[in-house]
Amino acid sequence: MSIQHDIETGKSDLHNISGLVGDAMAQVAKLFQNEVDLAKAELGEKVQKLGGALGLLAVGAALVIPAIVMALFTLSSALISAGWSPTLAYLTSAIVAAAISGALFAVGIKRLNARSLTPQETIRQFEKDKDTVKGMVR
Repeated sequence: MSIQHDIETGKSDLHNISGLVGDAMAQVAKLFQNEVDLAKAELGEKVQKLGGALGLLAVGAALVIPAIVMALFTLSSALISAGWSPTLAYLTSAIVAAAISGALFAVGIKRLNARSLTPQETIRQFEKDKDTVKGMVR
């Protein structure tokens, strides 16, 4: 009778353990799904930020072109009036335009750097979840 009781107890324990393992796996699956949802939300936010930055670059470029052209003509006229040769005056204006466009591109590229577009919160959460699952396995 003792052996029969031990067999029944062992079957019950095995059933309980398999139930716990099943629950743990269900929790891991739910955790993974939550992380995927978080990643989607965060990447959507980053795409919006990227679109906003690109939009600002495009609008800025479109609006600044006429103003820069007029300023460069004014600079060239002032240099020619000051006695510079027209060729040297226009070349100086072109160099000024190149410097301004370089500054605008630098600001745009700074806004598009990879670090600001990386889904930091999702990566941090995945690391926490990895540690949690490791703790569950032990």
